[in-house]
Amino acid sequence: MVEMTQTNHDNIQKIINALDSQKARLFREEYLELHIYEQAQIFRDLNEQQRARVYRYLKPEEVGDMFDAMDQDPEEVIHYLEEMTMAYAAAVINGMYTDNAVDVLAYAKKEDLLGYLRLLPAKTAAEIKRMLHYEDKTAGSIMSTEYVAINGNQTLASAMEAIKVAAKTAETIYYVYVIDESEKLVGVVTLRDMLRNDDQAMVKDVMNMQVMAVKVDDDQKDVAQTIRDYNFLAIPVTDYNHKLIGIINVDDIIDVIDEESVEDYSGLAGVDLEQTTENPWQAAFKRLPWLVTLLILGMSTTTLISHYEELVSQASILAVFISSITGTAGNAGTQSLATAVRRLAFKDEDKKNIWQLLLTELITGIILGIITGFVIFVIVGFWKHNFVLGFVIGFAMMCAIVVANLAGAFIPMFMDKIGVDPAVASGPFISTLSDLTSVLIYFSIARIFLSFFVGQ
Repeated sequence: MVEMTQTNHDNIQKIINALDSQKARLFREEYLELHIYEQAQIFRDLNEQQRARVYRYLKPEEVGDMFDAMDQDPEEVIHYLEEMTMAYAAAVINGMYTDNAVDVLAYAKKEDLLGYLRLLPAKTAAEIKRMLHYEDKTAGSIMSTEYVAINGNQTLASAMEAIKVAAKTAETIYYVYVIDESEKLVGVVTLRDMLRNDDQAMVKDVMNMQVMAVKVDDDQKDVAQTIRDYNFLAIPVTDYNHKLIGIINVDDIIDVIDEESVEDYSGLAGVDLEQTTENPWQAAFKRLPWLVTLLILGMSTTTLISHYEELVSQASILAVFISSITGTAGNAGTQSLATAVRRLAFKDEDKKNIWQLLLTELITGIILGIITGFVIFVIVGFWKHNFVLGFVIGFAMMCAIVVANLAGAFIPMFMDKIGVDPAVASGPFISTLSDLTSVLIYFSIARIFLSFFVGQ
């Protein structure tokens, strides 16, 4: 692995040197030998002058292939197109898969977009215009229009010839979709099916008519779940007349899963993980609103504690364990919340009744509460030589954990039902609610047993 890394480093340095010394032939030979992902990684680290030379040395379709492998945000990639001449940029776009091109062009300036569309082939421009109008985060917004479609009334031999032609532009050819005269999806046949059957067999006799498809405005999360459940490499997209209009490949779904995971974690953490900056002032101001909101919500807990000020003054030992109880309950609520959000993300709530899920979390909370409460009961009992105080702390912690566990499961489900992103809305609610209920439970129980530890 070390030797391979060193070799790659040497190759990269050789490519950069060829670029800087303007040795076009050497640069093309070395650069195009690399995988397109590696090309993209090198390209992203080039300066503007070096990129300008790349545009001179590479054909637009070669740059388009590289852009298909870009892992940068589309709003960053659009700046590369702005560096090129309009004609060269249009040719690069034409060399990209339509879904990737649309992702980038969504961030183009209006006048630039119109310029690109005028220079693109009419069919490609029409497809891009149509796809730009699909709502974000739907099947239509992530689908590709480069697919293989054949008619059922032909032999496998003629279908194979059609596949050879379509393979030049199609993203995937493993699934071959069968359409009728109205371009409605009627079946699917795989390359394996075609190779295993006689060349003179008819497509309609070999195809699977139980083809699964998604609608153009289906949520991308639902599409991801379907592909995940059935282990598809791709899935067709149809309009509401069952006309085949595109496909979604598994690589696009991997991007969706990654995007949804980042969004969920960003919501739970209160930080936009996709917006990275090295400027501490910008980072601080982006995080500040969330922290101030939580500070204001946290004041409700402070107000509640002040309500029990007299109780604390009579038994100051109670103040020592406030953070332990609220912290443990908060941790339990966060665990339950993470489980519930994941369950919602994968639509597991459809497989069980919501009351069964809540019952499961209740039992789980009771088990966690009893064990944790017993541990703190023993620790406090021996530490403070007062097992009544240990019982109060342990019982309060048990009750707080049970309530936090239920809240962590119920709140995201409720938020999802009313159409609010559970990952974003649940965090502050769980934090505040677990603190409030923990303090309320703790002091309510402590008041009953106050006489056993007054003066401690």
